[in-house]
Amino acid sequence: MKPTQAHAFARSDRSQMGVWWWTTDHWMLGAVAALIATGVLMSFAASPAAAARLNIGDPFHFAVRQCVFAVAGAAILVSASMLDGRGVRRAAFFIYLIAIAVMIALPFMGHSAKGATRWISFAGFTLQPSEFMKPALIVLVSWMFSEGQKGQGVPGVSIAFGLYFLSVGLLLIQPDVGQTVLITVAFGAAFWMAGVPLSWVMLLGGVAVVGLSSTYFLFPHVASRVDRFLSPERADTFQVDRAAEAIAGGGLFGRGPGEGVLKRNIPDAHTDFIYSVAAEEYGLIFSLLLISIFAFIVVRGLYKSMKLSDPFEQVAAAGLFVLVGQQAFINIAVNLNMIPTKGMTLPFISSGGSSIMAISLTLGMALALTRRRPGAYSQTEGLAKAGAFA
Repeated sequence: MKPTQAHAFARSDRSQMGVWWWTTDHWMLGAVAALIATGVLMSFAASPAAAARLNIGDPFHFAVRQCVFAVAGAAILVSASMLDGRGVRRAAFFIYLIAIAVMIALPFMGHSAKGATRWISFAGFTLQPSEFMKPALIVLVSWMFSEGQKGQGVPGVSIAFGLYFLSVGLLLIQPDVGQTVLITVAFGAAFWMAGVPLSWVMLLGGVAVVGLSSTYFLFPHVASRVDRFLSPERADTFQVDRAAEAIAGGGLFGRGPGEGVLKRNIPDAHTDFIYSVAAEEYGLIFSLLLISIFAFIVVRGLYKSMKLSDPFEQVAAAGLFVLVGQQAFINIAVNLNMIPTKGMTLPFISSGGSSIMAISLTLGMALALTRRRPGAYSQTEGLAKAGAFA
């Protein structure tokens, strides 16, 4: 009798998809799928108002785009999660080279918007290369840290810092202070996870604080955002105020799907302030559930990372999960007016092709590094996990 489709992923299946299915964290996959589905749902809520503000004839223009990018993102995530550690390193190497090359070309051929040149346009599509540079950088510096620890003459730490400073320099040219903060924190997490002395980590933290503080004096838009946050009565805080009203107006259970009214007054409701749209239409409980899903992914990811025995995989996976968690935190904190405004998307939820595909690549690599493989975990953990391959 021929096996039915229902048995395609039996535990004895040794096909590429079968092995992937039984070695990938199903809870993590479920949480990511929930975020992707939520992003599609929220795109239908925010798209009509955004299309009307931008004079786009199709009210569901952004919703259709979100669906297309969600499918592309899911494909990228699954493909990346099928890689092994060596495959992740190779992919990161080539992605970093391409992203850096495009970032170098941005001042000459980039697309400018809102006072920054962060995108490149081609074939009607706008790509932000720094989004893809972030996960590639974290993987590469983790690789260099692990190579440096082997004591075989490879100046891993020096190379890692060189890659980091090159990335930061190109980001500040755009300028993009938010992405700089993101990769700095993730880099610091990888640096600490690599087992360097705490004094070095503290020194790096001090340098980062001084560098971040200096952006207030170097970049007028940073100073403006900080001033608006510290003295809202003296500045235009229209978008933040409308977002706060939307969140408060949603109450416990929200106004209902598609019933939000304040989203029409938020210019970036479909991107940076999508969280406020979710809070208005679905309420506090839904908002807390959304935060809980992000927290679950990060905490579970860090837990699984700590169980890994390979230094590179441990540091890289942890750095990638920190990257995702930090981006979600910044976006939600801005929506709640806890920190100065920053153009940071909410992973999988905000509209934006570069963001969705890059965050899919990030989590795909993290899932690949934390897949159950014989020898990947500590001895006790490995004995239990290896049973799946018996």
